[in-house]
Amino acid sequence: MSSVILPTTHIMSSAENKVENGSTEEEQRGKKRKMSLSSCGVCGSEEAKYRCPACLTHSCSLPCVKKHKEASGCSGVRNKTAFVTLSQFDEMTLLSDYRFLEDTGRFANGATRDNLVQAPRVTVKSKKLASNARKMNITLRFLPITFTKSRENSTFFLTKEKLFLWHLKLIFPQSSSEFTQRRVSDKQTLKQILTAYIHPTESEPVTRQKLKMYVQARFDHVKVFMKVEGRKANAVRYHELDIEKSLRDNLSYKTLIEYPVLHVVLKDHWKDYPLKGPAPSGAPELHHSCKL
Repeated sequence: MSSVILPTTHIMSSAENKVENGSTEEEQRGKKRKMSLSSCGVCGSEEAKYRCPACLTHSCSLPCVKKHKEASGCSGVRNKTAFVTLSQFDEMTLLSDYRFLEDTGRFANGATRDNLVQAPRVTVKSKKLASNARKMNITLRFLPITFTKSRENSTFFLTKEKLFLWHLKLIFPQSSSEFTQRRVSDKQTLKQILTAYIHPTESEPVTRQKLKMYVQARFDHVKVFMKVEGRKANAVRYHELDIEKSLRDNLSYKTLIEYPVLHVVLKDHWKDYPLKGPAPSGAPELHHSCKL
């Protein structure tokens, strides 16, 4: 008759695991037994089943838990910074401390991000741009550096020539296209600017193909609009710009956020761009954004 001999190490490890598991279970049963031996700290007539994380008061039921909180004003929330002796330090305490550190890190990072989002960009360059824009009756505002529009703004002012070279975005909604042009002189008329995009022969061929609907339209069937800043999302209004006038004249007495964004719209869609009501002649827009 043959017999099977199991390795000694396997037998010993199995025995050790049983002992360890047994000791853990005994500890848990011991804790439960210790609590069950205590009476409810509220009614005093029933065995305790629960322990308050904040003050360690024993209770037997939900009504007693509520009574305890009402009578003592206890929050029921464990004090995460309370001193714990080494002998009482267990896995639950370690996990609680770990979560506390994570929460602290999240709070600190959140506060940093909030400051970045809320604080407008105030630099020597932005102050200079805003000051020179103001001399031309243009109200220029800036976003925090965390915004893409702020980072991509390439607007520049030539002091000697007293000339703005604008970062300009052109949106052609009927062709679902938009283009960005850098360093556009404010002396250029809108017609000159649009020529590079929608002129039948003088525009760039690839761009002309993308904007085919605009190229085929008569020039007097094209209008340029710019969004009025500082209005609610459900009350959006637009300025209608004059294609024959310079960019500087068109931006005068208007508010810009970083740089001009122009909507080039075909005649059938003009109705989708409600205009701002007439303002007193020579009166700049009022805006609640913070000034530089």
